[in-house]
Amino acid sequence: MDRLKGIALIVSGAVLWGATGPMMEWMLLHSEMSVSFMLTVRLLLAGSFLLAMLKMQGKRITLPWRQKVWARQLLLFGVFGMLGVQYTFAASINTSNAVIATLFQFLAPIFIIIFVTASQKTWPPIVQVLGMFVTLVGLLLLLTNGSFSGFAMNKVAVFWGLALGFAFSFYTLYPVRLMQEWGVLLSIGWGMIIGGITLFVLNPLTVVTHLDYLADWTIAGMLLLVIIVGTVAFILFMSSMKYISPVEVSILSSFEPLTAMVISVIWFGQVLGMWQLTGAIIMLIGVTWLSVAGSRAKT
Repeated sequence: MDRLKGIALIVSGAVLWGATGPMMEWMLLHSEMSVSFMLTVRLLLAGSFLLAMLKMQGKRITLPWRQKVWARQLLLFGVFGMLGVQYTFAASINTSNAVIATLFQFLAPIFIIIFVTASQKTWPPIVQVLGMFVTLVGLLLLLTNGSFSGFAMNKVAVFWGLALGFAFSFYTLYPVRLMQEWGVLLSIGWGMIIGGITLFVLNPLTVVTHLDYLADWTIAGMLLLVIIVGTVAFILFMSSMKYISPVEVSILSSFEPLTAMVISVIWFGQVLGMWQLTGAIIMLIGVTWLSVAGSRAKT
């Protein structure tokens, strides 16, 4: 029964998270709203909601700031982890589309394996090497659509996509001790607040001049929906890990790009080329392979 509950949670979370991509794409297409403004509002509101919820539960939300070691880790996670993932994801959507951006984040396991290999100074198991090769073959087809005379996507989109994969790997690896010590929701809440404040400090004029978009109820409503859906998706995702294994979580997360793809086809009429679709499927197979291989390696 618990396993079925975990499966239901991760599938629901993945579907909701996959839906946020096309929503963000719609906002960027139907307004001149900047990525910085959209993310500043999203991070500050979502982070405030999480911290307020924990405060109402009686949690002492300021405790991590009383020790320098944890305060430093929170700052690094907020700037390079939370903001890094959110910004590269939005920039990838802005330069390509929601489907491509969602698929690029599945490169994270490759960056994780490279980092672990370098830090431990040992080669990864052959099954992981094969999984990386399969994933990269899928990525090559996704980028070229089977024509090796050039990329099917512009170079800026490729840059933000690769940056997204790297940022997602950092987001996954770095806060492990932080979350074990202070809990997932508290770490994420502060990470969002730090990321939002950082983005505001870097782009104060952009944020202030774009406040007019909040007066447009369609844009403001979509932004609020992105915040709510994204926050609920994350809570469902993290809750699922109590009931099912990381391998199952990784495999069932494939509902993210599938959801983004279905919504994009219905909403925007976007269809991947035949070879791009083949590449997307191969990438998901490669990521699943890496997840299973990683689980066996730990065992």
